[in-house]
Amino acid sequence: MLPAWAFALVRIAGLLAVAVVLGLLFDSIALWVALVLGGMLAAQYVNLFRLQRWIRHRADEEPPELRGVWGDLVGLISRIHRHKNLHKRRVTQLLREFRRLSAAMPDGVVVLSAAHEIVWFNRMAASLLGLRRKLDVGLPITNLVRQPGFVDYLRRSAAGQGVVVRARGDVFLLLVVIPAGAQYLMLVRDVTREARLEEMRKDFVANASHELRSPLTVIAGYLDQLADDPELGADWREPVADMGRQAARMREIVDDLLELSRLEAAAEEAPFRPVDMAGLLERLVREAAAATDAAPRFVLDLDPALLLQGNESELHSVAWNLVWNAVKYTPASGTITIRWRRGAGGGQLVVQDTGIGIAPEHLPRLTERFYRVDRARTRSKGGSGLGLAIVKHGLQRHGGRLEIASEEGRGSTFTAHFPARRLLARVPAVTRVS
Repeated sequence: MLPAWAFALVRIAGLLAVAVVLGLLFDSIALWVALVLGGMLAAQYVNLFRLQRWIRHRADEEPPELRGVWGDLVGLISRIHRHKNLHKRRVTQLLREFRRLSAAMPDGVVVLSAAHEIVWFNRMAASLLGLRRKLDVGLPITNLVRQPGFVDYLRRSAAGQGVVVRARGDVFLLLVVIPAGAQYLMLVRDVTREARLEEMRKDFVANASHELRSPLTVIAGYLDQLADDPELGADWREPVADMGRQAARMREIVDDLLELSRLEAAAEEAPFRPVDMAGLLERLVREAAAATDAAPRFVLDLDPALLLQGNESELHSVAWNLVWNAVKYTPASGTITIRWRRGAGGGQLVVQDTGIGIAPEHLPRLTERFYRVDRARTRSKGGSGLGLAIVKHGLQRHGGRLEIASEEGRGSTFTAHFPARRLLARVPAVTRVS
């Protein structure tokens, strides 16, 4: 059986041959050829019209009975149409399944476009965020959730574990935006209970720490007086000294708890006030060397022209905890290197020691409150277990992060990264000669 195109060519050749024979009989070849070609063209236009009409009204009409190339074209369009309908049914079924599953979820689900415009949301999202299907679809999500924390979260390409925002009344919502191809999927969860428990915990820690400070001060004062009393018996001198050391350690823990509570309670970003980090670090090194009997060797590599914009008290706390942590776990024969410089992504405060080091399994948990690698060794060194937690929250207030690298027996390196927007170059003084 000939293909459709071969059959069409044979048919055209046959019609032209008939036209030539008729032209020879009537002595007018050109006329008969023109008539045959005109008839063929008219037939093609009729087939084209029937095909167009069927494509436009194919839902109500049967496909036309055409032969040759036109018949193959009708068959091809019919197959494409069937495949499209099958794909459409599958997509519709998947969409219905997605909507059914999302409706059963306890969390809200919002589909966002690449421009963060609302495409679709389930009933739970409508309830939690107060969305209205006819009015809010197509609007940017930032028009409806206006909290600065969420806007900044979207601006940072939805990085991190989400952000907690306060909705109407005392309702707290966790919003997590997940990239999904050219769109985004935003999950909305009611975390009011968890937020209230966290607030209660922070209030309890802050209040308890504040109330403990005064009694501890009184106890430490009396213990100091007892230790200096010449009439104190020899059997009591060592116990009193131990009590004084424990009271001092408790005061250190209370002070660290108060500092940590203050950092956690400060939800807004730290201010942008210039801080001379090189001078601050030099003072810290002198204080750390004076605070221990056998201080290790310090090596300073500081850029005095690079200033950091932030809260000086909080930056002092961050730097002190990093430096003092290195001092506690570095022997007197070791070296502590402190660098303040501009890195590829911003400012870097690096504290590198040649101390005892930390096993890899402990590194992810070092910034947790009261987490200790070796409890007995930490107590003997006088640590509170809160220093690195203070560092973490202080860096978060300044848009920074802490990076830790360590190897047992070879020392540790703590790097505090600060964003470039907080760096400020010191303007050199200009001497005018008159």
